[in-house]
Amino acid sequence: MPPEGGRRQVLPERIEQLQRWLRDEVGLPSFDMEPASHDASFRRYFRVFYAGHTRIAMDAPPAQEDCRPFIAVAQSFRALGVNVPQVYHADLKQGFLLLSDFGTRLYLHELNADSVERLYGDALGALITLQACGPGTYPLPPYGRERLLTEMELFREWYLGRHRRFTLNPRQHETLDQAFTFLAAAALEQPQVAVHRDYHSRNLLVTAQHNPGILDFQDAVMGPITYDLVSLLRDCYIAWPRAQVEAWVRGYHDLALHSGILREENEQQFLRWFDLMGVQRHFKASGIFARLNHRDGKPGYLQDIPRTLAYVADVASRYDELGPLYALLSELDVIA
Repeated sequence: MPPEGGRRQVLPERIEQLQRWLRDEVGLPSFDMEPASHDASFRRYFRVFYAGHTRIAMDAPPAQEDCRPFIAVAQSFRALGVNVPQVYHADLKQGFLLLSDFGTRLYLHELNADSVERLYGDALGALITLQACGPGTYPLPPYGRERLLTEMELFREWYLGRHRRFTLNPRQHETLDQAFTFLAAAALEQPQVAVHRDYHSRNLLVTAQHNPGILDFQDAVMGPITYDLVSLLRDCYIAWPRAQVEAWVRGYHDLALHSGILREENEQQFLRWFDLMGVQRHFKASGIFARLNHRDGKPGYLQDIPRTLAYVADVASRYDELGPLYALLSELDVIA
């Protein structure tokens, strides 16, 4: 993700340690280093310039981050033909990796009316490869019911409770409980495939070959077929008209059929899965954005909550099973 202000700063001694590793252990010649990006975790990234080349150095403090899943998933996905960074050097004890560099052209900044069909076409093609051929050599953990419910609880705890300072009554809690249970069940009835978990415009880069370059994949799981699809097409950071999104979903349904990921043709069921999966994900995202502000001192993500909850409002207004949820969110003035 792009740089975001907050309390988590890279300590000078940590930078010196990284530079010493690049020089003494990796054996780079004279090099320059500048901040590249960082995400919502403790990981930080630096672009390293040397001898006409660039690499990305990852700083992942071992006390907070475990690099082993990143390395294992990267190797597994690359073997499938998915364009994730190559790991050139790794030091698990210090928490340093040296990776290939995909450049700076984030999908978020490149997407527009003229480019979207081409860029999303490439991203959907990569997703089909991941789902049809994955998970590969690394056994991905299941995206089970407990995890789905725990993620939705972030909305109740951090957005409603901490950010909006609501104290819900028993009836309101029950409405949320019923909605969360329903959404988790809808996710689990879908075909289970390799899931990136953050397949959106801030984790995809435009590359000259094998577009897109895919980042932030280390938390991959085996989960619902529509999860990454909704992450991409109902992105928390950029929105498209519903009719256009549904046309893309129908096209992906056909791709999934032809690739053998889906066994039976049922476009309406696929659209329903997509819609309901989005509500689960957007509850999770809204809670995370609120937590990033209140716990981690990163307020920049608050601006994305209205867009994220607008997706929830749109879907909840169109499904009878989510009628009580829609009424509750309207009652709390969470949605317009």
